[in-house]
Amino acid sequence: MLSRAVRIFEAFTPDERVLSVSQIARRARLHLATASRLIAELESHGLLDREPDRRVRVGVRMWELALRASPTMGLRNASMPFMQDAHAVLGHHVQLGVLDGDDVLFVERLSTPGAVVNCTRIAGRLPLHASSSGLVLLAFGSRDLQERILAEPLRRYTASTITDDAALRAALAEVRRQGYAYLPGHVHEDALGVAVPIQPPAQRDGGTTAVAALAAIVPVGTEARTVVGVLATAARGISRMLGDPAARVSQ
Repeated sequence: MLSRAVRIFEAFTPDERVLSVSQIARRARLHLATASRLIAELESHGLLDREPDRRVRVGVRMWELALRASPTMGLRNASMPFMQDAHAVLGHHVQLGVLDGDDVLFVERLSTPGAVVNCTRIAGRLPLHASSSGLVLLAFGSRDLQERILAEPLRRYTASTITDDAALRAALAEVRRQGYAYLPGHVHEDALGVAVPIQPPAQRDGGTTAVAALAAIVPVGTEARTVVGVLATAARGISRMLGDPAARVSQ
């Protein structure tokens, strides 16, 4: 029963937040009658809600429970003031990503009307090799993670996306050497992703691990120095907050 309920929730995506019962049944690999019964039960607990046209969306109660138990809550609270400062300076998207499995999961994003196109969403994912945030997390990740990603097919989004394992190895070495990722047109032709690591407080001076990645999405052609300094300053501030028990908001 639990696995079926999980499959129902997994039917929703960041871009498809409202679905019909038949769509949910098909995506969850359930008989229509079974899906209808489970949806009704989840709806009775507030975990799913109905639109006026009877289509289904994730309920506010599920959001409340997920937010209450979120392991990224402390990170998001520590990051938000510094993200707001970076966003005010850059005038484009600023986003926070964490490693989840073999993907980067975006847990926060600040945007501006009229800013360059951004393919990411809060609670959305991208492969580690394709985005600036993912490349930073991969470069500062474990050797096992790196070798696993290098052994897998690398999905192409644009002509600039890294799809060759030798090129990816070189890119990871470059990120570790310079301390940031600079990926013009790798997810969308018009968008440049620039990301820096947020390192554990004890390792922020030359450390080799990252708890998260802070990124900006700006127009292709923007110089690295225009963005990297702003992001690096914000990342250092976030790291200090994470290491200060008096300032850190409890998870």
